[in-house]
Amino acid sequence: MSTLATDRAFRDQPRLAAYDVLRAVSADDAYANLVLPQVLRDRGLGGRDAALATELVGGTLRGQGTYDAIVASLANRAVDPPVLDALRLGTHQLLAMRVPGHAAVDTTVDLVRHRVGHRPAGFVNAILRKVSAHDLDGWVRRVAPDPTADPTGHLAVATSHPRWVVEALATALGRPGELDALLAADNERPRVTLVARPGLSTVAELGGRPTLSPLGVTLEGGDPGQLPAVRDGRAGVQDAGSQLVALALTRAGVEGTDERWLDQCAGPGGKAVLLAALAAEGGAWVLAAERQPHRAQLVRQALRATTAGLVGVVAADGTRPAWADRGFDRVLVDAPCSGLGALRRRPESRWRRRPEDLAELVPLQRALLDSALDATRPGGVVLYATCSPVVTETVDVVRATLAGRDDVRLEDAAPLLPEAEDATCVGLPEAVQLWPHRHATDAMFLALLRKS
Repeated sequence: MSTLATDRAFRDQPRLAAYDVLRAVSADDAYANLVLPQVLRDRGLGGRDAALATELVGGTLRGQGTYDAIVASLANRAVDPPVLDALRLGTHQLLAMRVPGHAAVDTTVDLVRHRVGHRPAGFVNAILRKVSAHDLDGWVRRVAPDPTADPTGHLAVATSHPRWVVEALATALGRPGELDALLAADNERPRVTLVARPGLSTVAELGGRPTLSPLGVTLEGGDPGQLPAVRDGRAGVQDAGSQLVALALTRAGVEGTDERWLDQCAGPGGKAVLLAALAAEGGAWVLAAERQPHRAQLVRQALRATTAGLVGVVAADGTRPAWADRGFDRVLVDAPCSGLGALRRRPESRWRRRPEDLAELVPLQRALLDSALDATRPGGVVLYATCSPVVTETVDVVRATLAGRDDVRLEDAAPLLPEAEDATCVGLPEAVQLWPHRHATDAMFLALLRKS
């Protein structure tokens, strides 16, 4: 039989789909939130099967650090990546899901025979049977460093975060007593959050539960694409923290005209669409810029339901802008960053990012912020935002920019978001820092700068 026919005959389609997504993440640096929906559609999986595959993928990626430590303690040798992905999948079922032990072991062994071959099947069977001898807490006590001698190392293994990420988050948080809660929040299964785009849809139309954003709701389950407002582009999937970033920019006062807005790093388009809807209500227009042409096309597609507040989408490098300086009233810089504030939704980022990545990101962030300020007229405002709370990407970027310019002042952003209590940023009191464990949002950072 062909590979396709063999796949279709495989008895456990949800686990096969989950395994294939995990391999795409490991081998191809794919993003699970992009690959998984496509795999589910291609294989016709919905309902309970789709829910199972989704939990298998997300849960395995979130727990990967802990599971790798457990497997390493049992394997006594390096494990080939395709086999390791299967072991991670089986370990997650054994330690974090209500799957009978024999079912978790047998289905994983079947997967290995189907995808990898018969030779490693016995090895996988032996390792998983050893894993099943203890629960998750028992394994953490066995494989994690002593919490007294090495508290950071213990947290790294126990909460499945790289050590350097634990250290960076602890510094940004500034409250040692909350670190456990923050790391636990990173490992919670994220709920789908929708935004009702003003003038196009309403919160009441979407149903669900209210969020910190007055435009948002969370869904208990189901496919958001089945909602008419989402299907038509009048509403969309967007974290409440991202919604608040766009709202904060529009709530800031500007001196003089308020007609020209710029979204400098617009891809894939969520904030641009919301800004366009908000701009249309006040008679302004938005220019959405994105450096990568394929991401600029995603912005165009996202804007299909609203063009009233939009003047255009351009594929342009924000550090070498294709627009005249000093012309915009409001500018959003949602800068490329490490993404460590969105680990609930993109758990693989914690394993993909390295400390050395910041050496490339920070100069880019500073260049984008400088360019945004150059593009802003006197009396206009720039909102600098990242979906990372890491100090080098947030506080240090803003402080360095202020130190290098005499035409900018930092303003208090807290009054722009009265919804967000206890959101003061450590090291930069004028900025706002959201947290998943406090606000049920991504850990968005935002600072408001006014051109003088």
